[in-house]
Amino acid sequence: MPSIADIISSFEPITLAEMESVKLMNRIDTKFAVSLDVLPAILEAAQADYFAQEIDGKRIATYDTMYYDTDTLDMYIRHHDRQLVRQKIRVRQYVDSDLTFLEIKRKNNKGRTKKKRISVPGFDLTASTIGHSKREDWSVEDFIREKSRYTWDAVSPHLWTKFHRITLVNKAKTERLTIDMDLVWDNVVSGEVKTYDKLVIVELKRDGNVPSPMIGIMLNLRVKPLKISKYCIGTALTTPGLKRNRFKKKIRSIEKMLNT
Repeated sequence: MPSIADIISSFEPITLAEMESVKLMNRIDTKFAVSLDVLPAILEAAQADYFAQEIDGKRIATYDTMYYDTDTLDMYIRHHDRQLVRQKIRVRQYVDSDLTFLEIKRKNNKGRTKKKRISVPGFDLTASTIGHSKREDWSVEDFIREKSRYTWDAVSPHLWTKFHRITLVNKAKTERLTIDMDLVWDNVVSGEVKTYDKLVIVELKRDGNVPSPMIGIMLNLRVKPLKISKYCIGTALTTPGLKRNRFKKKIRSIEKMLNT
């Protein structure tokens, strides 16, 4: 079977500028977890219906993300305890395009995800506090205070997440699809590192339940949707003694899949 790089190179390309109309900052997410061995079949089935994002000739991008939380891991605990209304704060570096954004993701009780972000060029992901970076027109503190339930001094770096991503856009431009591979979680508090190099997380992002070719592809491959948070799974795997009852079954299921 052709390699992932070979398959994705055969997709029609789409640029960042052409993707401006498909930001989907207010959306419904559907996620899937598959083994790396299944990814070539997914991509081959998707080729006719999707463009592949290309940046400077690259179609597999490198992402670095630092997730922030309170000392008591309030954001993690709210997710674990099935609170419908919750938030995540992160700084994401799009390595290949040299872009860095402070992002606040909010989940409401209708199941929709809303994302607000500002550019923070030169932000140091390893800084000891999120408040170390300021913009001339809008400080990080102001942004978090206005868009989040938390204050800037209440959160600090917790989990450094690294992965490679393929981004697809359907040809109707009604959805985006992200495919995350080579996942590494580095807990900057506990010092523990966990790698899932065979896990692939596929996330379908749509403005409502519009028809999606990927839903049919996954159905044909007998892959069921799975509610999964990279932040929560990574935190559960790298924080000794942390409450993780809700995520144990998912972690066991993922590890069983990867070892089959």
